[in-house]
Amino acid sequence: MRIPRILALVLAGGKGSRLDSLTHDQPKPALPIGGTYTLIDVALSNLAHSHIKDVWMVEQFQPHKLNLYIDNGRPWDLDRTHGGLVVTPPFEGGNGEGFAQGNADSLARQLDAMRAFDPEHVLVLSADHLYTLNFLDVYDTHLQHEADLTMVTTHQAGDVSRYGVVEIGSDRRITDFAYKPEGATDSYVATEIFLYRAPALFDALEELQERTGQLSDYGDELLPHFLQNHTVVSHDLGGYWMDLGTLQSYWAANLQLIDGDSLDLDREDWRLWSAQPQRLPARLGETAEVARAMVSAGSAVDGAVVHSVIGIDCRVEAGAEVRDSVLLDGAVVEQGVRLRNCIVVPGARVAAGPDRGAEGVVTLIGHDGTIDARVPFDHGSPLPSLS
Repeated sequence: MRIPRILALVLAGGKGSRLDSLTHDQPKPALPIGGTYTLIDVALSNLAHSHIKDVWMVEQFQPHKLNLYIDNGRPWDLDRTHGGLVVTPPFEGGNGEGFAQGNADSLARQLDAMRAFDPEHVLVLSADHLYTLNFLDVYDTHLQHEADLTMVTTHQAGDVSRYGVVEIGSDRRITDFAYKPEGATDSYVATEIFLYRAPALFDALEELQERTGQLSDYGDELLPHFLQNHTVVSHDLGGYWMDLGTLQSYWAANLQLIDGDSLDLDREDWRLWSAQPQRLPARLGETAEVARAMVSAGSAVDGAVVHSVIGIDCRVEAGAEVRDSVLLDGAVVEQGVRLRNCIVVPGARVAAGPDRGAEGVVTLIGHDGTIDARVPFDHGSPLPSLS
């Protein structure tokens, strides 16, 4: 079987402004998921399982922290002599220097380098989504329909106004695309996974740059251009998918891992690989009460933990209660604290005081242990099975 020459671009440069203090000093792809993993593990593990070995990571915000974590791609077998993981930070000199102003602009700034690499196809994906996908299945759809662009899509209930919404006609052809349409609900959306025929992508980027001067996001110029001038088809993801771009979606996705409503982390044939360092096993003390929870290595629990994710090196002291919450690496919950529907940022110490969190609201606890943000539930979006 001939292996196609596919270049994968992982866009890992976003700041994650909708996540408030959760991403003030760390890039969104480095956020923990399920206590033990990070978001970038998802993208790189899917690529490794799909046998795609030429991977470029496009970084921008806090790239040094992400680079320290990914360790040259070693955990995903991408530290290779030929091909492997290449990090492409902002640069000076040549086409499109400096910081990108959107995801399509990020592609345009890599145009010269991509032409020199000379792939047959370019796979573009975001680093902040939770899903399982064999990208070679996407390639099969792409090849079968002789597409210039194959968009991976999925059906989403509730409010979809923050996504690109698509209409799919016969033979998988995408007939219409609306970028973040106000008031849109219950539709098929683009998952921000795109497989382009390389010459079509390169010509489109060059033409649009000449016409507009600078590109912005996919939905503004690039995708409308392809719909007007090229064959664009849909590949249905067919399983769980979550964009972890908001506090509610990040909180919900973590708790859904406990409920079994998300990824199957026990799949022997599709392991989620990680660069997390080794820690001592988690310790449950004599007074610990733990139910429906994920407790990560290095953590110590002496209080009550119910339907929650406890991250690496966290501590829940005796007399504390953590319910329907997500504690990130190194967080400490002191005696007498009661948390409900909370996210606690890495390294925060939550001291005794009034109860934090409430029904119907996701509460973000910041680095100083106080409340940074409260977000009411969007009941049109997927919610975990709360205790």
